[in-house]
Amino acid sequence: MTFARANIPRDGVDHGGGKNTNMPAFRQPDRTEELSKLLQRRILVIDGAMGTMIQSYRLDEADYRGDRFAEHAFPQKGNNDLLTLTRPDIIGEIHRAFLDSGVDILETNTFNSSAIAMADYGMEEQVYELNYAAARLARGIADEKSAETPDKPRFVAGVIGPTNRTSSISPDVNDPGFRNTTFGELVDVYTESVSGLVDGAADMLLIETVFDTLNAKAAIFAMLQFFDDAGVKLPIFISGAITDASGRTLSGQTTEAFWNSVAHAEPLIVGLNCSLGAQELRPYLQELSRIAGTFVSCHPNAGLPNAFGEYDQTPEEMQEVMGDFAADGLVNLIGGCCGTTPDHTTALVDSVAIHRPREVPDVEIRCRLSGLEPLNIGSDTLFVNVGERTNVTGSNKFAKLIKENDFDTALDVARQQVANGAQIIDINMDEGLIDSEA
Repeated sequence: MTFARANIPRDGVDHGGGKNTNMPAFRQPDRTEELSKLLQRRILVIDGAMGTMIQSYRLDEADYRGDRFAEHAFPQKGNNDLLTLTRPDIIGEIHRAFLDSGVDILETNTFNSSAIAMADYGMEEQVYELNYAAARLARGIADEKSAETPDKPRFVAGVIGPTNRTSSISPDVNDPGFRNTTFGELVDVYTESVSGLVDGAADMLLIETVFDTLNAKAAIFAMLQFFDDAGVKLPIFISGAITDASGRTLSGQTTEAFWNSVAHAEPLIVGLNCSLGAQELRPYLQELSRIAGTFVSCHPNAGLPNAFGEYDQTPEEMQEVMGDFAADGLVNLIGGCCGTTPDHTTALVDSVAIHRPREVPDVEIRCRLSGLEPLNIGSDTLFVNVGERTNVTGSNKFAKLIKENDFDTALDVARQQVANGAQIIDINMDEGLIDSEA
């Protein structure tokens, strides 16, 4: 499927993707400094699981469709993001419940509000509106609460989910080179979502539940490009997902490799969420807390899922584990993911109130690279071996393989360099007779 860019002419800026909705932009000023001061002063709390709360309402197909989409050709039950348009009363009620529990940050109901994810429901045309409306809804409710508690301002995080595709891994076990999305497609898709969230007045943008860092890098590129084009700037919050006890993301990166891959975005906050329960995330959170020269977060699931895919960890149990994170100086922000309710966030607010936030370390400047593992190069680093054979201007053999489209053998050249000890390989396709971009 191809997702083509389109112009949104509300303000003369090409946002990429989306339709001309003629919706006014309500963009927030850059609140980075305000958030930074708060994160240094106390541990902030982000809300819990929107999906878990929606499930408690036991909605049917008609609730999801509403009057507007009653005749839509695709089934909509389970399309939680659509409820922002069809049942804003429910989404608003959930936002208020989390704010009443004491949280500082609301997440927009936009985890799946991208053209890729919405294609499953035939709702690609509504992507900009879904992001815009979700941000406007959360903004209004957060502002209401801020007015009640002026000494405790509330913030809105515009959520960018990972989509249901991965740009690093083939979905076809028989064709490892196949991808069902590309970096460019993801950039266009994310740009459309970003434009709606920014225009809807989100305070920050949250790239959440990162299972494939290449997807996250496409989201980062989309955000930074949008900021440049639109003349705005919002804080960036990036949160990865460790998939199992291997301590790696789904695309195979360790915690430090993940951080090295996204640090260039200079996120205000980086963290871990979803995937595992808090107790299981502790060693990876400790690692991230040690190496990240910015604020660190953790919003895990309410334990590991049971046999029915449900989450059994009580607020008190989660409070004990997360309270230890705070007491040990590992976090600047905590919250909940799958299975967590306002009861959980109430307990978290209580547990962190007595603890100082993590102090951001002064991290030594080094060349910090990563594949699946980190490679940090500094003054004390010994010989670093760079493989030069995957270079069309330096290797006639490699150039011949590329010109003949013999990519399997060309990959063998790369593998051979790694097997012979190369820590970095120099890949160069800059040659007049080669389509280097392709």
